[in-house]
Amino acid sequence: MPRPAPTEGELQHLCVDLGYDYDEVRRLAEEFEFTLHLPPRKQDAKKVKRSARKKARRWVVERTHSWLTRFRRFLVRWERRADTYLAMLHFALGIITWFHALLPR
Repeated sequence: MPRPAPTEGELQHLCVDLGYDYDEVRRLAEEFEFTLHLPPRKQDAKKVKRSARKKARRWVVERTHSWLTRFRRFLVRWERRADTYLAMLHFALGIITWFHALLPR
């Protein structure tokens, strides 16, 4: 599925960490019309005001990866076939989603 073209009303964002803080990444993000989000360097971090609305949600991905490590099958890949591995991955993500839906809010 190709990436939808960015429009004036819906800009496309790219959130990366400081490992991608160099000119080539900035040039590529500009070339592909991404709005690049890089965390500020330590000396610049104090100048940036924090906003709860604009906070990056990277923790969602890290939390999900942490939950996936509870499934021993993914710590060491035992399946030789890619379709079997993908099926087990979908099964594990379904279980995670199901348990997350049952949690009280």
